[in-house]
Amino acid sequence: MKRIYSIAILCSLFLGSCNNKPTLQKYFVENTENKNFIALDVSPSILNVDKTKLSAEQNTALESFDKMNILAFKLNDANKAQFDTERAKVVAILKDEKYQQLMKFGSGKEGASVSFVGDDEHIEEFILFANQKENGFAVVRILGKDMNPTGIMTMMSVLKSSNIDLEQLKPLQEMFKK
Repeated sequence: MKRIYSIAILCSLFLGSCNNKPTLQKYFVENTENKNFIALDVSPSILNVDKTKLSAEQNTALESFDKMNILAFKLNDANKAQFDTERAKVVAILKDEKYQQLMKFGSGKEGASVSFVGDDEHIEEFILFANQKENGFAVVRILGKDMNPTGIMTMMSVLKSSNIDLEQLKPLQEMFKK
């Protein structure tokens, strides 16, 4: 009988210790199938880069990038109330101490922010959050391993010289057409 109680206590401790705090990952999962959202997973292959022409530093930066998740809410007349609710949820999630804000542009109702998860030299995730009162909002998660600000700047130089495969972004382009 003691064994059953011990197992029950262990199970309740284990289940009770699960973190129920909202995260961007949970938010993405919960809204992937929502008709007001469009969700895209973008692989590094979108860049169409000839790795043989990259410097060692550029190759390292490119290898630190795993994938990009995009979740966009398209605003229309029928979903204005949901837009405000969903935008508030994302803002609340990004206020968690896990997400460190690097910069912010514009105002709270219209603008963008850049945040990250990790420490300065071992960034796991960059988050871009942009919202515009006429179109909706988008959250972009750039996932990688051991990313850092220098590597991100190097990645920007790779982006400039890449031949981006716009086919992977077509659903997002279609969403924002008037």
